Amino acid sequence: MARRYELIVFDWDGTLLDSAGAIAACIQAAARELGVPEPSDEAARHVIGLGLSDALARAMPELPSERYPQAVDRYRHHFLSQDQDLSLFPGAFSLVEALHGLDLLLAVATGKSRLGLSRALDTSGLKSYFHATRCADETHSKPHPAMLEEIMAELGMTPEQTLMVGDTTHDLLMAKNAGVDAVGVSFGAHPKEALLGEKPVACFDRFADLNDWLLKCVRREA
Repeated sequence: MARRYELIVFDWDGTLLDSAGAIAACIQAAARELGVPEPSDEAARHVIGLGLSDALARAMPELPSERYPQAVDRYRHHFLSQDQDLSLFPGAFSLVEALHGLDLLLAVATGKSRLGLSRALDTSGLKSYFHATRCADETHSKPHPAMLEEIMAELGMTPEQTLMVGDTTHDLLMAKNAGVDAVGVSFGAHPKEALLGEKPVACFDRFADLNDWLLKCVRREA
């Protein structure tokens, strides 16, 4: 009998990598350098998961559009100075390894650039476990369904066979737009109340609970 899901797609920042706080701080630092109002922690966290230019434009609405490249440059300066010091959530590596060992297809759909994701995959040691990846500078940004649709097409999977795991409403809306089930995690960028508003099939406050649910779910016979 087929398993409930054959393809698990993870967001990266705030879902596998404990980076939401660092990203928000870098957005705030960039705003200070550019002389525009610094977004609150909540506002900075809300844009995590979007493509970088879109995220910074939303976080700094007072910034003229011709200065967006400066914002991108300053954000990257701050983030790249520390990204190799960021760590996966405890249990993330072993979960991905276990899912791979169950012959599941695994993928990443992220608001990071291709260069940024490549650095992160190399640093984390997880690169060999993922069968497909999509980044915001290669296709439409979340919550457009393109990332999931392209991953499913590449791997020969249907929406019914696919599960999206993410820490933002952008992830959950992307899944909804693609007709894919989604799981929310509240230990990343967006609060649990916002995630539950998008009606995921489950939402977890701890990585250990996500781990237990996923492994049980994919081992269950339909």
